[in-house]
Amino acid sequence: MEQVDFSIRGREYSVTVSSEEREMLLAAIELVDARMCELEVRTQAASETLAVMTAINVAHELIQLQRRGGLDMPGYKRRMQAMGEKIDKALEIDEALF
Repeated sequence: MEQVDFSIRGREYSVTVSSEEREMLLAAIELVDARMCELEVRTQAASETLAVMTAINVAHELIQLQRRGGLDMPGYKRRMQAMGEKIDKALEIDEALF
């Protein structure tokens, strides 16, 4: 387990996460921050209202995905791992050039 410090909309947070889940947590943080930014521009809502609206929007999208045939999490994880491996290989090639 490791501690991850992060900021969303200028507020600092800290959570403990397993090493295996760290990358997905960081992706989730990035998604939430981006969605809150989008909603803030459109609605100009206060921070608590903005957080609730963002949570509802993300949950709505998740439910839509689940109802359309389910969310294939193992498949999703495999694809993400494969993409990560391709990125690592590309970076190795790039580093070898310099």
